[in-house]
Amino acid sequence: MANRNSNQILVPGARAALEQLKFEVAQELGIQLPQDGYYGNMTTRDMGSIGGFITRRLVQLAEQQLVGRR
Repeated sequence: MANRNSNQILVPGARAALEQLKFEVAQELGIQLPQDGYYGNMTTRDMGSIGGFITRRLVQLAEQQLVGRR
């Protein structure tokens, strides 16, 4: 079956920024991320918390940019 993942990074350097954001959010939440990059042993709850906080922060940044354009 072909890979139908549509999650493509459109901005160069965005992947590194998102990785950095993931580590920052995990640290704020007190969640230890594995150094080897394998997340298979992480709980769904922890990974969901990290993803939720990342989404919240990205929405806040977008809202701030929209307010600044007026």
